[in-house]
Order: sequence, then structure tokens, then C-alpha cells
Amino acid sequence: MTTDLRETRASPWPFVGMAGMACAFFLYAASGLLAPWWGVVLLLAVWVLLLVLACAWWTPHPRLVPWVAVFAIVLWFAVVSAGGAWWGWTA
Repeated sequence: MTTDLRETRASPWPFVGMAGMACAFFLYAASGLLAPWWGVVLLLAVWVLLLVLACAWWTPHPRLVPWVAVFAIVLWFAVVSAGGAWWGWTA
């Protein structure tokens, strides 16, 4: 009972999700142009947690990893927009 590695195919979805997480990182890191320093620190902490979740889901849930990246980008937009409206963050 041997497993032939040629028969197992790697899913491309985790790679797509990690590329999305890399894009989200640049949004989160560049938030210093829009948010105070403590807001950027909190955003980056949230991004790290989402990255850990994406890494944890790499093998058991490969099709969900891109959705983590989509959630990260939507969350960034919502937080930066809400922060600008509520706390008067300026561009």
C-alpha cells in the first residue's frame, strides 16, 4: 500500500491566497499614510493573525485560503474608512 506521489496534485488555491495576503500586507503597512501609528500597529497585528490562519488552513482547507486574503482586504478598507470618519484620520 504505497502512495504514488504522481497521483497527488497540489491545489493552487493556497498559493493564490498567499499572494493575496502579500498584497494585503502592503495595504496594511502603507496605512501609516492614513492612520496614526497605533492604528497601523493594530492593523498589522490583525494581519499577522490572518496570516497564521491562512497558514493553518493551507492543507486542511486550501480553497478557503484566498477568502482569508479577501477578508483581510475588505477589513482593511472598512477599518481605514471607519477610522477616517470616526476619529478624523486625514490623508
